[in-house]
Amino acid sequence: MHFSPKMVCETKIVADEHDAIPGTKKESMWSTPTSSSAAALSPAEAKLVRKDAVFIREFEREDREEVRRIFYEGIMERIPNSAFRGFRQQPKTQCLYALLTVMCFVVTKSVTLTCCAPFLLMGARYYYSSKVIHNYLDYALHTDMADIEAYYMKPTGSCFWVAVLDGRVVGIVAAQGREEDNTVELRRMSVDSRYRGKGIAKALGRRVLEFAVRNNYAAVILGTTAVKLAAHKLYESLGFRQTGQSEDYRLPGMSRSPLERLFFQIRYSRYRLQIREE
Repeated sequence: MHFSPKMVCETKIVADEHDAIPGTKKESMWSTPTSSSAAALSPAEAKLVRKDAVFIREFEREDREEVRRIFYEGIMERIPNSAFRGFRQQPKTQCLYALLTVMCFVVTKSVTLTCCAPFLLMGARYYYSSKVIHNYLDYALHTDMADIEAYYMKPTGSCFWVAVLDGRVVGIVAAQGREEDNTVELRRMSVDSRYRGKGIAKALGRRVLEFAVRNNYAAVILGTTAVKLAAHKLYESLGFRQTGQSEDYRLPGMSRSPLERLFFQIRYSRYRLQIREE
């Protein structure tokens, strides 16, 4: 039904500057890459690329540790984001915590304890965010991120890429085909925090879109629990449209105990980019 993923995976994107990455205003996202950017780069050729150039290639076994590091660090950022930044997006939880603080005063008549209550509640949020995120990391690092070749490189219709800058892996992204609805899911996108702001995430996203087009998929989908607005703006800039949102999403590794439900909430957003009609 689909073309071989290797036909797509072997294509490299080389960008001297952010605006030179295929898919920017200077070049249509769906246009055929130029010969200089579409040709597969050999190791010798890659060394000739400017030091500040980013190129994207398929995952190799030697990348495993760097890929896992980038993924781990990216997920760990979710702990404070979920505990504190995400709290600002949860008005019902804010009202509940305010009520608990008032009840603390009513029951204890202690101004000191009442003043401490908000800090105790936020401390509990951080604790449960850390607990859930670590459980999720343990799950991910023992499933697809434990054997990227088996999950993404070998199956037809899936692939995994790394972004390389100055000979160093600085970003990752995966595409996983879904035969049941002829879509491909964008997964595991993450960029080393030291190299953000260089258009790397957008280039990785475009690689997945290019993969979907060349392999004749109908749409690209993704799900995200990202709290930062920048992540959502990135998906929208690539052409994705939000199709749904859940305030009661369950991450792998969650126990859903009453305390966990009280102190850990996460918003799950679904996006879709329709490539062609079925």
